[in-house]
Amino acid sequence: MPSATSANSATSGSSTFHVSSGSHALPWNVQRLPRADGSVFLVTGGNAGIGYFIAEQLSATGATVVLGSRNPAKAEAAMASIRARIAGARVRAVRLDLADLSSLRSAAESLGVERLDAVIHNAGVALADPPRRQTGYGHELMFGTNHLGHFALTRWLMPLLSAAPAARVVTMGSFAAKSERLDLDDLQSGKDYRPKRSYGRSKLAQMYFGVELDRRLRAVGSTMASVVVHPGGALDSLTPSRPPIHVRTAGARLSAAPAALLVQGKHAGAWPAVRAMLDPAVCGGQLWGPRVFGLRGEPRREVIWNHLADASVAARLWDTSCALTGVDPVANLG
Repeated sequence: MPSATSANSATSGSSTFHVSSGSHALPWNVQRLPRADGSVFLVTGGNAGIGYFIAEQLSATGATVVLGSRNPAKAEAAMASIRARIAGARVRAVRLDLADLSSLRSAAESLGVERLDAVIHNAGVALADPPRRQTGYGHELMFGTNHLGHFALTRWLMPLLSAAPAARVVTMGSFAAKSERLDLDDLQSGKDYRPKRSYGRSKLAQMYFGVELDRRLRAVGSTMASVVVHPGGALDSLTPSRPPIHVRTAGARLSAAPAALLVQGKHAGAWPAVRAMLDPAVCGGQLWGPRVFGLRGEPRREVIWNHLADASVAARLWDTSCALTGVDPVANLG
C-alpha cells in the first residue's frame, strides 16, 4: 500500500502497485476511487452481501481481487456480475471455509500469488434462532467462524502479507458489537446462548483481534497495518440489485424508504472497508465507520470505543484464540 506522505510504487515479480502522485491529498470520494493496478486483495465472503460490494468496488481500481467463498457456484455468479459491470475486471475465487481450521493453510497457499497487499476479513455467519451450533472442532459456530477462522487464516496469510511493502489487514466488525461485552470465561456461549448476543460478541471478538493485531505488529516493527471497520446499518432492502446475487423488488424499495434516513444499503456498508484498504491516510489501529451517527453515510474515522480499547481483554482473548486454533498470527514475525 502507498505511504501517507508520498506516492509509492512497489514491485514484486512482474506486478507493480502504484497510486498516482498527489491522489492522497484529494478528499476521499467513494465514487472515484484511486487506482491500485498491480495490487492483490482478498475479500473473505466476497460472493454476497457487503463482501460482494467490497469486491465490486475494489475491482474498479484495476487491482486483482480474490473472492474467498465456501460455495463455488455463488463465487462464479459473483464474478460474472462484477465482470458484467466492470470492463476488464481482474477477479477470481478460492475455496475458503473459515469453520474448517485445517483447510486454511491450503486455502492461503491456493491464492497462487507472490504477495497480498490487503485482506478484508468480512465473511461471517449470523444465526437468527436457537439451537446453538458448533463447528467440526467443537467451537460455537459464529465465534468459531467469524473470529477464530479469521484469526487462524491471518497466520497462514502472513508470508504473503509480509511480502508486500506495507500490507493491510482490515477486519469487518459490526455496530451491534458496540453494545456488547465479552465474557472471557464463556467466549463460546456454552452457559447462556442467545443468538443475537452471541453474534454481536463474535463480531466484538473480531474487532478486539484487529486492534490487538496492530499492537503486536508495531511491537515487532512490522510495516503491516491492521485496521478495524464496521458498516453501520446495512439493509438488503436499501441495496441496489445485482441479480442473481441480490434482487430488490419495487415493493421492498418503497417500504424501506423511511429507513434510509437512518441506515443504508450494503453497497454503502462496503465503503469503510474499501477506504481502509485503499486510502494512504488510514493508519493501523484505527476504527472507521459511516459518518452519520455511525449508521450511514460516507466513511470517517471514529474514536475507538471505550471497551474496545481495553488492552488486557484483547490480550487475554488473543491467548485464548491461540490455544483454540493452535496458531499465533504473529509468531514468525520480528
